[in-house]
Amino acid sequence: MIIYHNPKCRKSRAGLDYLKSKGGEFEIREYIREGISVEELKSIAEKLGVKPSELVRMQEEFYKENLKGRDLTDEEWLQILTEYPKLIRRPIVVKGENAVLADPPEKIDALGN
Repeated sequence: MIIYHNPKCRKSRAGLDYLKSKGGEFEIREYIREGISVEELKSIAEKLGVKPSELVRMQEEFYKENLKGRDLTDEEWLQILTEYPKLIRRPIVVKGENAVLADPPEKIDALGN
């Protein structure tokens, strides 16, 4: 299991705390600090069953000032999200071929043990 985590985000910290409370092993990916590839992000979107544009945090200032209202392709969104990973909704938890946007954290339960 992997949690895509931003330690500065309250919702992401809540997701991490929830995972810790459940026990078990998982990997923490600090994707903002470490970076994230287009391929990895595309895989995550597929596992979530969403389009890349649905991964965007629309309340971010960068989105409002530069991207709001633009008609972009999936590939363009993937590129933007890898360049500006702060725009990615969080936390995302991946287990095998499945993933959830863990807000609220209890959504992690859908992935099973």
